[in-house]
Amino acid sequence: MRTKLTTSLLGILALFMAGAASAALPIQHWQTANGAQVYFVESRGLPLLDISVEFDAGARRDTPAQAGLASLTVQTLMLGAGGLPEETISRHLADVGAQLAASFDPDRAGMTLRTLSSERERNQSLDLLAKVLQQPDFPDAAIEREKARAIAALKEENTQPGPIGGKAFYAALYGAHPYGLPGTGKVETLATLQRQDVAEFYRRHYVADAAVISLVGDVSRSQAESIAEQLTAGMPRSTAPLPALTDVTQPIQEETLRIPHPATQSHILIGIPGMSRNDPDYFALYLGNYILGGGGFASRLTEEVREKRGLAYSVYSYFLPLAQPGPFQIGLQTKQEQSQQALEIVRATLSRFVTQGPTQDELRRAKQNIGGGFPLRIDSNKKILGYLAMIGFYHLPLSYIDEFANKIERVTLADVKDAFKRRIDPERMVTVIVGGNGEK
Repeated sequence: MRTKLTTSLLGILALFMAGAASAALPIQHWQTANGAQVYFVESRGLPLLDISVEFDAGARRDTPAQAGLASLTVQTLMLGAGGLPEETISRHLADVGAQLAASFDPDRAGMTLRTLSSERERNQSLDLLAKVLQQPDFPDAAIEREKARAIAALKEENTQPGPIGGKAFYAALYGAHPYGLPGTGKVETLATLQRQDVAEFYRRHYVADAAVISLVGDVSRSQAESIAEQLTAGMPRSTAPLPALTDVTQPIQEETLRIPHPATQSHILIGIPGMSRNDPDYFALYLGNYILGGGGFASRLTEEVREKRGLAYSVYSYFLPLAQPGPFQIGLQTKQEQSQQALEIVRATLSRFVTQGPTQDELRRAKQNIGGGFPLRIDSNKKILGYLAMIGFYHLPLSYIDEFANKIERVTLADVKDAFKRRIDPERMVTVIVGGNGEK
């Protein structure tokens, strides 16, 4: 197995490094008879098949009164389907060594499957996945059990500074926009959800013409086509389009929330709505953030906050691109008595970076690190699967993976400076500090 794995990974890396003349990953794309979008990469190095089926059914489809419904729906899909109880589904998966799991984020929800590609194992696994996607039973007992588990987890989270800060940050950043709702829900909203709510959410969002199917592994194109048809054949098509998301608005002015907590460390989050997945500034912002706070010990924030002053063990920044602008976020933990000093250093570092931009040497080193490390992002079937699902859901070009390193290389110093000046306003950041008595 190790020899096969090594051969497969070396083959992928060799393809990637072959250059623009030939596609690093030959992504095939088509549409099923009932409208599902399919993305496929044939990979014969290992006898495995990885599949994901995703829908526009993420947390953004929740409402304030039913926060957590999207998550509850996807988590209960495989807890009984096609007349098979949860225990039988689990046993049949174990019989063939397959792994079935839910996937969920603010935009997307669905199922992933990893199975052996041999006929018996593949067919049994696919039959189970098809039942889960097309015929979920949503047993009352399973829904109540999942609700109880989720509520218990939320009650625990609501005592911890990290989750408290994260939820307050998103609520302050996005206000009434669905991105401001906690994806896992709230204790009070989860408690009201019933089987009928879950079934209705499923019927509305889990439809064939909204499905994005991604496949990577040891099957042919014709086999992949049959699999895609099998997985969606029993799904209805949508009867009406889902409502369009409202636009994310930028904060009008700076806002700071101080939340009391007995923890010995203050948890600090600073941010502003950043960029969408299709943003024209994506590569300039991505590269600039690597220099600011995304590059670990090589980043400006780490140098100023940790290395020079010892105010935090780690400090980071990142962009989370979504369908609408996801957050640009800076985060750190520090001793309560140092929190104000640390906050001032972070704000000063950010302001200086937005005003002046990176140096030419910082840009060169960031390009080397990002470009040189990119092949490791596609060194397994699961990682490739994640890229295929992203490309499909956000309607990115099939050449996205092939062109990533080249687009990073083409970013100039002026591009980074211009993008950060236009998109990141230090005077309108939302700041959340959890710790202490809540006073400045």
